[in-house]
Amino acid sequence: MNIRLLEKYRKVVLPAMQGDFGRSNPHDLPKLEKICLNMGVGKAIDDSKILDEAVKTMTVIAGQAAVVTKARVSVSNFRLRQGYKIGCRVTLRGAMMYEFFDRLISTAIPRIRDFRGVSKRAFDKAGNYSLGVEEVTIFPEVDADRLVHPLGMDVVFVIRNSRGRDESLKFLKMMGMPFAE
Repeated sequence: MNIRLLEKYRKVVLPAMQGDFGRSNPHDLPKLEKICLNMGVGKAIDDSKILDEAVKTMTVIAGQAAVVTKARVSVSNFRLRQGYKIGCRVTLRGAMMYEFFDRLISTAIPRIRDFRGVSKRAFDKAGNYSLGVEEVTIFPEVDADRLVHPLGMDVVFVIRNSRGRDESLKFLKMMGMPFAE
């Protein structure tokens, strides 16, 4: 398991943030708590094979078993009933989280065609960052020839001890996230 990003956090990012943010306690500095991956597959209502493909793909990308999500409410315009299986998700923590983050910024994101950086505006009030991936084929683990349906996914970085958007932005920049200028 590759944990070079965790080492970078401990040896480079933490001391730099202590100086920049003026806080000496390392437990009071921003830290990546978890990464949540979500794949909504609305077409799974008509064809359950699409959902099976999404679960297998998500499991390969995350390196951890994906959990099927069900609709919470019924929406008649989408022919959706409460309890229908409509997606899958994975929550990564610890070493698996840092390993996924490293693969995302070092191999997957650079494979995006005409890539100019990720948006700086996708932060919420708490400082968590959301990123949408249009095609999961940017991950080298996914065999594009075997993928029958185009799949995208959402990646949410949950950052603990962040005092807002600016601290989270600075933290993710230090970790190596390629933001657009």
